[in-house]
Amino acid sequence: MSRVCVFFAEGFEEIEGLTVVDILRRAGVDTQTVSVSEDRMVTGSHKIPVEADICIKEADFSGTELLVLPGGMPGTRNLGNCEVLTELLKQFYREGKKVAAICAAPSVLGDLGLLKGKKAACYPGFEERLSGAEVVYDTVAVDGNVTTSRGMGTAIPFALALTEQLVSEEKAKEIKKGILYGHV
Repeated sequence: MSRVCVFFAEGFEEIEGLTVVDILRRAGVDTQTVSVSEDRMVTGSHKIPVEADICIKEADFSGTELLVLPGGMPGTRNLGNCEVLTELLKQFYREGKKVAAICAAPSVLGDLGLLKGKKAACYPGFEERLSGAEVVYDTVAVDGNVTTSRGMGTAIPFALALTEQLVSEEKAKEIKKGILYGHV
């Protein structure tokens, strides 16, 4: 079974982080929340405290297939300033493992040079930080081992795209139907 790590930094966008965790866990994916600080309690950009499963310095990433970065400010900046995380992202990318980011967080991937030659989406105003990418304005951009998305309003399709990659298109459709996404 796949394992996914979703990284929480002070000031992360709660909806983007927790939507991914919720949908992937519904899909049966082993999904772990990881604080990039030494405190498991992380406060999001809208002052919602969330307790992560583990702190980054205690985590074992062997067997992890996907690293996910939620956006938000100053969360994105704090993710980019975490050297343990940035080294891990570069290692995963080199090894062909999956990395994903939403909202402002694709800028972290861009700053690390991980978007060169890839199609990538982001929150409006962060396009210049997607170094070397072909910027697209799709809800979700999947290009090889990199998945990016635009913001809080695209969190569900982003999480469903990750579900499709990790489990199956059928499971993603089943969850979409079960949560009434796109239904009236």
